[in-house]
Amino acid sequence: MCQHQPPCPRAEAIDHSAALVSRSHPEQGWSLLCNGVVVFDDTGELLPDGSVVAPHRPTDFEWFGAGSTARSAA
Repeated sequence: MCQHQPPCPRAEAIDHSAALVSRSHPEQGWSLLCNGVVVFDDTGELLPDGSVVAPHRPTDFEWFGAGSTARSAA
């Protein structure tokens, strides 16, 4: 599918979401990458084989500052 040089990562690759956007629909909250992966604004992904990658967000509360509040309350 990809015509870029160097080619974008294939949909099966670990870094598949690094592929370039071929179609963007921000009003609908999704984009199609040139490797056939659909990425959603909530960070979820739909792979060409139909499998789903659940939304993945940071879970380190320290990064958001919540950890320091939780510690001071303890």
